[in-house]
Amino acid sequence: MNQPAVSPTLDTLFQRTLMRQPHAPALLDPLNKARVTGHQPRRMTYAEADTAIEALSAYFVESGLPANSVIAIQLPATVEFVLTVLAAHRAGLVVAVLPLLWRHAELTAALNRTAARAIVTMSTVDGVSYADLAMHAAAEAFSIRHVCGFGGDLPEGMASLDDVLARPPGTTRAVIQDGRKAAMISFDVTAEGFRPVPRPHFSVIAGGLAMSLEADIRQGATVMAAFTPMSFAGLASSLAVWLLSGGALALHHPFENDVLEQQINEHECEVLIAPAQLALRLGDADLAARMPTLRNVIGLWRAPEQVAASDAWIAPHAPLTDVYLFGEAGLFGARRGEDGMPVAVMPGPHGAPREQSGSSIAGEILLTPKGTLGLRGAMVPIAAYAPPQPVGDTLIAQPPRDYVDTGYAARLDRPSGAICITAPPSGIMAVGGYRFLSNDLQEWARRLGQGALLTALPDRLSGHRLAGRAQDNTRAREALSELGLNPLMVEAFRDRSGPV
Repeated sequence: MNQPAVSPTLDTLFQRTLMRQPHAPALLDPLNKARVTGHQPRRMTYAEADTAIEALSAYFVESGLPANSVIAIQLPATVEFVLTVLAAHRAGLVVAVLPLLWRHAELTAALNRTAARAIVTMSTVDGVSYADLAMHAAAEAFSIRHVCGFGGDLPEGMASLDDVLARPPGTTRAVIQDGRKAAMISFDVTAEGFRPVPRPHFSVIAGGLAMSLEADIRQGATVMAAFTPMSFAGLASSLAVWLLSGGALALHHPFENDVLEQQINEHECEVLIAPAQLALRLGDADLAARMPTLRNVIGLWRAPEQVAASDAWIAPHAPLTDVYLFGEAGLFGARRGEDGMPVAVMPGPHGAPREQSGSSIAGEILLTPKGTLGLRGAMVPIAAYAPPQPVGDTLIAQPPRDYVDTGYAARLDRPSGAICITAPPSGIMAVGGYRFLSNDLQEWARRLGQGALLTALPDRLSGHRLAGRAQDNTRAREALSELGLNPLMVEAFRDRSGPV
């Protein structure tokens, strides 16, 4: 009897490389990890990583977490993040990724909306106690049964995963490896509000394939990921690209330029994946002489409307691939030509690589009747973005929609027929990877006191940055903390124009 073909999972891809080259380098920590988290940097082979994954997976099973339940993860770009994600999948769990800049209110909402059974975090990141944030959020999420952390000085009641890694693996659980099963839940902000976005394994892998094939990443390459991993784009550009290439993954906690350059040279990285504006700045600084081992650069655009007006890429030894990000809805990539300028993106199906005839279809780009950009394809979670049911029509079936409306304003260029993305979704602000409704600014400013100002200013690196002014900055920080803003945002409040 023939067995039906099943698509691979992320753990399947890891184990394929493990069987082929168990002693090859797999994971490389940031060189400044001791400053960021208090841990010393680790370098792990595939065999060492597998032992750690087995130990963490066994702990999740022994803790009583049922198969297909949700485990929330709020971790920086370190080895612990990769190990935890793969261990959760090996135990048959679904990973919900929680951005580091989230407010307490968003953490609690995400845990409750997903009915997460456990949360994993780091004791401190950049001096902020994420262990305390996790404990407070878990206290308001009735589904949470286990709070786990890496690092020292964990609060009472939080299990130490460092201790788990120090002992031999225990109980295992048989899990069917099928790429159609749920792998992750990320979170988006749309005009309708806060939205969980679930994805199966094949969707995450499709995102990684779209990047790696368009950029022509060779098998066995050492990949430097300098993009926050707590999103679909973050997982696809780090975990999926690494597993598809079968090489080594070097991680960088954004951003320290000198440390990043040192890491690239020390690890002889061939691929750099980073926010596009950062990549362009590096490209202007004699990239060939300073980082000679680079052969591919992938720039991720959180503000895709800025691509067309960006500067030319002037490092021909390491071609740049522009990756357009549309929140958690999806992405597509386009490798620049010899002139270093962004290439025209045409509507319709697009392959990976884009210019190669007969290549596999990575997705489809379309212009919606509302004059916005739509996406469809294997990586696009159409059901998660289904429009709300009209009031009074609950018994009437709505016509099916086979694409996601990203909300980005777009038009067709008449001479070339290319898609031109002109503006981000209305009413949504983005500070780095942190997205929120612009109406939230009014509430935050009201709490700062009389004469205070809080606004979002355009920023080429992060999309927007929060800038504020208050008569009493100490009281302003207290007010923002009361609203649940993450301390990394609150502590940066300045008299006039510093980012919050």
